[in-house]
Amino acid sequence: MTRSTATGAEYPVCSAGVVPARRVAEGWKLLLVHARGEWDFPKGDIEEGETPLEAALREAEEETGIADLELEFGDTWCDTPASAGGRIARFYIAVTATERIVLPVSPELGHPEHDEWRWVDFDEAGRLLRPKLQPVLSWARERLGPVS
Repeated sequence: MTRSTATGAEYPVCSAGVVPARRVAEGWKLLLVHARGEWDFPKGDIEEGETPLEAALREAEEETGIADLELEFGDTWCDTPASAGGRIARFYIAVTATERIVLPVSPELGHPEHDEWRWVDFDEAGRLLRPKLQPVLSWARERLGPVS
């Protein structure tokens, strides 16, 4: 699977993830996870024979333990800009009622993939996420809109 850019270059969609969103009285909270000095949304590599959506939902559950993710806004997505190495991550929005996260232990690592998690509002997410994820955050803000 590739994505074409305005210049005609094609880059592979290599990983997929979810922007987990939870309704609260004040609006939306988004789940961020922290590893290797960076905040991110849950995501991981797309395995052979897997669609990006399947990978996104699998990775989100593997990394956060959230099992009740719902695609209330459909299966639309937002791709990150290509990295220097040409990698693109595809993100979907999924709504959850889960508030408490217990980071599962990765069987491959023997410990959780992330060292911290936070439910944050859009403004805090904007301060924590690196520039490559800002277009995904803007897209999620537009798609989610006010809590209904």
